Amino acid sequence: MTQPAYGPYTPIVRAGDYYYVSGQIGVSTSTKTAPDNIAEQAAQTLHNLRSVLEAAGLTMNDVVKTTVFLTDMGHFGEFNEVYMQYFEAPRPARSCIAVRELPRVGGGTDLLVEIEAVAYRQGKDNA
Repeated sequence: MTQPAYGPYTPIVRAGDYYYVSGQIGVSTSTKTAPDNIAEQAAQTLHNLRSVLEAAGLTMNDVVKTTVFLTDMGHFGEFNEVYMQYFEAPRPARSCIAVRELPRVGGGTDLLVEIEAVAYRQGKDNA
């Protein structure tokens, strides 16, 4: 099951051979809550990203670029430890941006991370 949209947007959009994945957050699709620590939120966020990709017939290996939003750059190292478990080398190009806050969803827990991605799959059917 893919992560539901929490607003007026589509989780993934195809444009030719590129796929743009809207920002994914660390809210579980089954419990509708987010863990309160960066490692677990990062893992859930990346799990949600993988689910959206898989629903479109893609894998994490198709991701060419990610943008990471962290509410605290003090979490950067711990986030990287989790991130490396989800992407094989060579990993996607990446930007990491500090933000003041992220939208409050998932049982009221403060969200600590959001990840958006661009995937590429040449010649993929739209079926």
